[in-house]
Amino acid sequence: MNALSLLLGILMAQDTVPLSVKSVDSIDLARYAGRWYEVARFPNRFQNQCVAATTADYELLPNGEVRVTNACRKSDGTISRAEGKAKLARRNGPTSQLKVRFAPRILSFLPMVWGDYWVLDLTAEYTAALVGDPSRKYLWVLSRTPVLDDEVYQRLVESAKAQGFDVSRLERSPS
Repeated sequence: MNALSLLLGILMAQDTVPLSVKSVDSIDLARYAGRWYEVARFPNRFQNQCVAATTADYELLPNGEVRVTNACRKSDGTISRAEGKAKLARRNGPTSQLKVRFAPRILSFLPMVWGDYWVLDLTAEYTAALVGDPSRKYLWVLSRTPVLDDEVYQRLVESAKAQGFDVSRLERSPS
């Protein structure tokens, strides 16, 4: 292999390496608070029991943290709820990069109980959001209403794809 072929191979390989995941610059946490409906998600182990009506409620607390209450309907018709807390991922970091914990408070000193929650895209009116993590393992499309306009949905999916998420893994959520 000559030097030119080697250089071309390196340059072509660099084109296939995904860029790092970027969150939006910031969000207004008070405006982000309230109810969000899950429109689509990557399958994950902690939502295996959810078959429909998946919601997330965010409440901004006086200390700057956010109370998170996730709920969904299970196959037997009962509602499953999980309450957690969210905080800025880094002190003085962007409000669009949070850490979320659903483990008991006593375990909050352990870094592994905190998961990344990054707002990757958000409509100007705060009516739809794309949420994921920097490892690209998790992804959600959220809406303020149970049904999201298909044009907005497609825009958010394209945004995720542009950031290197495998959008073929997205599963639409039944309402």
